Amino acid sequence: MTEELFRSTEERMKKAIQSLRGEFATVRTGRASAALLDKINVDYYGVETPISQLASVSAPEPHLLVVQPWDKSIIIDVEKAIMKSNLGLNPSNEGTLIRIPIPSLTEERRKELVKVAKGMAEGSRVSVRNVRRDVNEQLKSMEKKSDISEDDFRRMQSEIQKLTDKYIAEIDEMLKRKEDEIMEV
Repeated sequence: MTEELFRSTEERMKKAIQSLRGEFATVRTGRASAALLDKINVDYYGVETPISQLASVSAPEPHLLVVQPWDKSIIIDVEKAIMKSNLGLNPSNEGTLIRIPIPSLTEERRKELVKVAKGMAEGSRVSVRNVRRDVNEQLKSMEKKSDISEDDFRRMQSEIQKLTDKYIAEIDEMLKRKEDEIMEV
């Protein structure tokens, strides 16, 4: 019973880490990354659709993204969606594809992006702590019902805390790497 609880706890904490990785991928750095456009949706025949489902997105150079829609009739819609996003990008439509030069970030913009990344990391830390809280409540309930002994309760609480510390440290390390990446000139 407690092994299963421990495994599910670790799985839930890993999901918080995976979610943070996805969020960090959408934070713009000085380099071009196809993940930069992941959160941008285009109105495709009345349905908000992610660009990645409508076009191939590639980064042939460190400071250039190329978007090539499979349906050429939506190229203007894709261009407008990119301009409307608050990423500060200026796409240029070349008829069959869109080139998006990735400008170098200003110092002020870098600091803003670091704040955004810190907020994302804090959200993940809160998620991990919420998992810990939920599991500790389950353990208390199990101890009250005498499903587990007091010793097992203390041991499991200690194991859950170690797991929490491990994932919080991983989040901190990811944030440090992202900050370094953003502040790199």
